[in-house]
Amino acid sequence: MRVALCQITSTPDPDTNLELVREAVREAAADGARVVLLPEATMACFGVPLAPIAQPLDGPWASAVSAIADAHGVLVVAGMFEPAPDGRVYNTLLVTGEGVHTGYRKIHLYDAFGFQESRTVAPGEQPLTVTVDGLTLGVATCYDVRFPELFRALADQGAIAVLVAASWGAGPGKREQWELLVRARALDSTSWVLACGQADPAAAGVTPPSDSAPTGIGCSMVADPFGDVPAQLGEGPDMLLVDLEPDLVDQARQTIPVLANRRLR
Repeated sequence: MRVALCQITSTPDPDTNLELVREAVREAAADGARVVLLPEATMACFGVPLAPIAQPLDGPWASAVSAIADAHGVLVVAGMFEPAPDGRVYNTLLVTGEGVHTGYRKIHLYDAFGFQESRTVAPGEQPLTVTVDGLTLGVATCYDVRFPELFRALADQGAIAVLVAASWGAGPGKREQWELLVRARALDSTSWVLACGQADPAAAGVTPPSDSAPTGIGCSMVADPFGDVPAQLGEGPDMLLVDLEPDLVDQARQTIPVLANRRLR
């Protein structure tokens, strides 16, 4: 299965970002991708009020992405925001196309490094997997990558790969942590981990709406089930194509049976 990681820089405007999605999916499908992964906050970048732009999964923005996915015969995974009952929003990964239309609400909120996501975002509760072409894929969002139990739970549910959408905060050591965590989660779950982040606004020639919001560092990357990194992007807008090899998951789980050998769950 070919997966495209489309590293973009979202703007504050959902309609403008919808055109970024349209172009990314068109290019990825033309290159043979069956799954197109876009970053967290694809609908609108962080650093702007989220409640006014949040929409349900059957709203116009998600419906438009669904139509794009259907037009190209692919599954699209892209970050958006849904209204939450308490006035906050859910940080949601829209998963649409190939007969699927659902969302994963980010479980672990980014209350770290001086940022407090939980002020405006409500947590989700349930992991999510989907099946495409007979392969089960899990999804996760940004700060989730610091929690190995989620990735193991997705592997227990049959996932051979986890698609991670992110808008990673910049700062000293943050790129190194990103790279380490993606590789570690691949080893923890003996799964592929495909991690797509927002491009660095500076590298894209864009001024972010806020100096304090996590607006991305780029560096989207792929880690295989042995923790090796076959491909990684730089800081600017770009696309990475990867061909998943399910047999490598089987090989890793036989060679390093960490899931089978667990004593504590």
